[in-house]
Amino acid sequence: MNESQASELVLTRVFDAPRELVFKVWTDPEHFGKWWGPKGFSLHIVKMDMRPGGIFLGDQKSPDGHVMWGKFTYLEVMPPEKLVFIQSFSDEEGNTVRAPFNPNWPLEIMNNLTLTEQEGKTLLTLQGGPHNATDEERAAFEAMRPMMQQGFGGTFDQLAEYLAGQK
Repeated sequence: MNESQASELVLTRVFDAPRELVFKVWTDPEHFGKWWGPKGFSLHIVKMDMRPGGIFLGDQKSPDGHVMWGKFTYLEVMPPEKLVFIQSFSDEEGNTVRAPFNPNWPLEIMNNLTLTEQEGKTLLTLQGGPHNATDEERAAFEAMRPMMQQGFGGTFDQLAEYLAGQK
């Protein structure tokens, strides 16, 4: 196992929906904005260009009105089975910025999303970890592992609920 693999977060979840639908709600802005993010937050999508080299740019607003911008830069888009993207905090123009909650948070997180068909259901695997990171950034990522697992659990709960309404 290399150093970047050691610091990866790996999440899996089975969704009671066909793989094509799960892929669609990850890649279509009409769907993505209705479930992505922490519970209680709203997502405003400015841009979602689903192709290698394309970007997602949007802002999330917390229940108390705090706004954070983020972007994804897509490296691989293979319907309906795989998305690879670099995730970063950004400003309104899409310039990468430091996370507002930790000055040592990695500037870039590499994410590899795979969807596997399982008898009409979909196994989602999300692997993510620091990309081009310093030792301090990798340590900050590792320290946040329990909070990220909890946060993604809530996001995936919202995805499951959203998918149930799409049938």
